[in-house]
Amino acid sequence: MHGVSLYPLKQIHNSKGDILHALKVSSDGFVNFGEAYFSEVKSGEIKGWKKHTKMTLNLIVPIGCIDFVIFNEEDKAFFNITLSRDNYQRLTIEPGLWMAFRGQSPGASLLLNIASIEHDPSEAENRELEEIAYPWS
Repeated sequence: MHGVSLYPLKQIHNSKGDILHALKVSSDGFVNFGEAYFSEVKSGEIKGWKKHTKMTLNLIVPIGCIDFVIFNEEDKAFFNITLSRDNYQRLTIEPGLWMAFRGQSPGASLLLNIASIEHDPSEAENRELEEIAYPWS
């Protein structure tokens, strides 16, 4: 889908604890740095729909498992992917696309967003889940 990119991320395994890469200034797809934050997603819970008008998202799941769904309103197309340690990638979403996600692991999953700009509530739109028809089952 135009505006959505996936970048495999390096995991360095260590008996005392692994190192999980996320994003460098030299990484493909890097736009700018605004802020980084974590979002906890409980098992079976869905967060969304949200569309940013300026922010580029860089989403990484270091703990747990999360299903992502991106919706392009112009061509009515969906893109979905599940990220976890077993599918450790950075999902980059450009502005103008709707996004929602659901926790898949027992307990909570952890999502890291490295955003291109600082949070500004006036640059995003929100919709209720039922406003965009997607079969979450």
